[in-house]
Amino acid sequence: MSEIDYLTVNRANWNERVPIHLASDFYDVPAFKSGRDAIRGFELAEVGEVSGRDLVHLQCHFGLDTLSWARHGARVTGLDFSDTAIEAARALAAETGIPARFEAGDVYGAPVTLGQTYDIVYTGIGALVWLPDLTRWAETVRALLRPGGFLYLAEFHPFADILDDETGSKVTHDYFHAGPQIWDDPHSYTGEGTVSSSTSVQFQHGLGEVVTAVAGAGLRVEFLHEHDHTLFRRFATLEERDGAHRQPEGGPRLPLMYSLKATLE
Repeated sequence: MSEIDYLTVNRANWNERVPIHLASDFYDVPAFKSGRDAIRGFELAEVGEVSGRDLVHLQCHFGLDTLSWARHGARVTGLDFSDTAIEAARALAAETGIPARFEAGDVYGAPVTLGQTYDIVYTGIGALVWLPDLTRWAETVRALLRPGGFLYLAEFHPFADILDDETGSKVTHDYFHAGPQIWDDPHSYTGEGTVSSSTSVQFQHGLGEVVTAVAGAGLRVEFLHEHDHTLFRRFATLEERDGAHRQPEGGPRLPLMYSLKATLE
């Protein structure tokens, strides 16, 4: 599938998701407006102090994480290929009085679209599966960073994608699958509402591919952390404990998310 095809197909899908997500319990926009922080605790600890720093959030959707970083003191920019999402992000920023810049555009064109560099490039969660070329992505990240700045990536662990949905204990999919995966599903992960533009195109990336792309772009990897929890019931057997979904206590743990920090020296 050509580049213009995957962008067009996915943009139509995500444009329709925006109103569903805005109204969903999953995102809980009213709670955010009342002060809820959308950033996960492990991310806050790993990113550290952001006050007074310029942060760009790639693939920001309608901006809850972006605006949360602004509440922590960062000067924020959000970029997303969905113009519907960007309109919603701008409206949310205006309503909450949180200063932020939001621009519509493809990730690979971010340096031109945004026209500036940053102290922090933040991306995640669930973002990389929408990008076909991680080498080009990492080079884009480098172009957006100032010397001494860093990339922070938090993502779902690709290992979880090879396991069965029911128990998360049986290998059912190919970890090394190459090329686009075309899905037809009218439902969103928020569990509410359906879309008519139900086709989406995704790209599977192993952990080695991510690290190799980042290192190849000239960034120094400071850490790669794997986490035994995730944000939703990825498998039917997961239990919600301490604000996250985990394997049942007493059983073997699995890597369900990972986070990476890499610096441009």
